[in-house]
Amino acid sequence: MSFMNGNSFADRQAAAAKARKAMAEKFLANSKHDPADPTVIEREAKRKAILEARALRDAERAKRKAEQAAQEAAHRAAEEAAQQERLRLEALAREAEAQRLREEEERLEYERKLERDARYAARKERKKKKRSASERYG
Repeated sequence: MSFMNGNSFADRQAAAAKARKAMAEKFLANSKHDPADPTVIEREAKRKAILEARALRDAERAKRKAEQAAQEAAHRAAEEAAQQERLRLEALAREAEAQRLREEEERLEYERKLERDARYAARKERKKKKRSASERYG
């Protein structure tokens, strides 16, 4: 039985700390990262090549994105200009139609006025004829 061996809590704690220290020294002594090791150099070179390729791809992607944004902006500007021109032409067409309607209304008004004047003149003539007839027979 282990509790009979006379190990106190402090003894067990000291033994655990000693074991941890021994493991840390062993780990530090057997370091995997030796800068002069050819495998480490090769691995770092591969990692560096991957990072450079990624940076190059990112730059190309950013360039394509900027070009696409410029094309979209130009396309939107062209569409906006076409829309403005279409609206201007529609406004001109509406104005021309309104002018045509005004001219037509003026022409009809003039014709009505002529008809009215002709009716007034005819009425005056009838009154003159009636008067003269009544004077003759009256």
